[in-house]
Amino acid sequence: MKGVLLWIGGIIVVVGVVLLGILGWMVGQPGPTAFAKGNPVDLAQYRGSSPVGVPAELANADPLTRGKYLTDAADCQGCHTTKGGTPFAGGRPFTLPFGTLYTPNITPDPDTGIGKWSDTDFLKAVHKGIAPDGTRLYPAFPYTSYTMLTDQDVLAIKAYLFSLKPVRQEAKPNTFGFPYNQRWLMAIWSTLFNSDKRFQPIPEQSPQWNRGAYLVEAASHCGECHTPRNLLQAMNTRQKFAGGQAEGWNAYNITPDRVSGTGAWSAQDLAAYLAKGHALGRGTASGPMREAVDLSLSKLTPGDIGAMVTYLQSVPPIHSSQLPQLAGPAPVAPKAGPTDNPVGKRLFEGNCASCHAWNGNGALIQEAQLTGNRAVNDVTAINVAQMILNGAGTPNGGRPYMPSFAVAYTDREIASVANYVTARFGSKPSTITPKQVAELRAQN
Repeated sequence: MKGVLLWIGGIIVVVGVVLLGILGWMVGQPGPTAFAKGNPVDLAQYRGSSPVGVPAELANADPLTRGKYLTDAADCQGCHTTKGGTPFAGGRPFTLPFGTLYTPNITPDPDTGIGKWSDTDFLKAVHKGIAPDGTRLYPAFPYTSYTMLTDQDVLAIKAYLFSLKPVRQEAKPNTFGFPYNQRWLMAIWSTLFNSDKRFQPIPEQSPQWNRGAYLVEAASHCGECHTPRNLLQAMNTRQKFAGGQAEGWNAYNITPDRVSGTGAWSAQDLAAYLAKGHALGRGTASGPMREAVDLSLSKLTPGDIGAMVTYLQSVPPIHSSQLPQLAGPAPVAPKAGPTDNPVGKRLFEGNCASCHAWNGNGALIQEAQLTGNRAVNDVTAINVAQMILNGAGTPNGGRPYMPSFAVAYTDREIASVANYVTARFGSKPSTITPKQVAELRAQN
């Protein structure tokens, strides 16, 4: 009996050590700019041009103009506005594996918004993820990135939000079940994964690089979508920018890997994609990325976009094995290409070919080009199906490049045409199923 107890105790110890090792590996991740040469310093010790705040063009602008610029850079409107709703009034649903989260009202309404929040309250929420009443905020609010924003920039955002018209709109209750509805657990999560440190520039890097780092890592929080998550849903920064997910869409690898990332893109390509949502021969932004372009990135100055490009091109390339080399030109003849998917071909011929062309080069506008597009080379076909369901590209809230076919097509038809598109224009056919399409449809 004693031997059995010792054996069980030994197993428990081994399991405990393994679990502690896994936790230590997840917690002990590299910091945002740890890959770069040089030693980070506090802002007060930095002697270069300031990498924080607004760009030089707005240095003499009034406080609200500066606050609006920073609010746009942080993309606050995107998350805090429901479809067709009043900007910043909240209510937008985010479907997560453990329930649906609804974003809160951040207009200055005193009862349902943030009108009673002090400067200290606002800083505590943005930097620490703690509401004025002590409630812990879920990290769907990207405070682990926003914690790098300076106090001055955070308060500039608050000043702009307080200049808006108050909107009375009660927050919708989240639908998390136990144990995910236990907000106090976020105190443990935050202790493990929120540094609660302001941005530190690296003097050995250029002023443009440091400005780009501040925008990419803190304000625009690019890693929140484009970095994979660990078991505890924190960013796995060992795979920095190697690809993640956002609202049911694949957020692709944006490291300089030439096969699976943006390593073959020129600086001009990246700048065009960030500022306009389209780079010739590279694809057109859709879904959450299109929204980020329209509401945030397109509002930034060319200098700030250039700084982001400089920073993104400096991060270590990481190869994503699930993203193959992009396919070459597609056949021009309609009869060429895949022959085992007649339903998909019929749908493409009837509704897609007139805009995209049989060779995928785009029949009417450059934005309709499919060749060279990462989505059609993604063997999951998730983003292709999402584009069919939701439409693709709505520049500055205007007319979409591609309409939604969610009403016109069944789940089976969407799966068929998505698989046909990847087979004709991608490097490997996809096998997305009607069930998967139904799950994507339910999230929209």
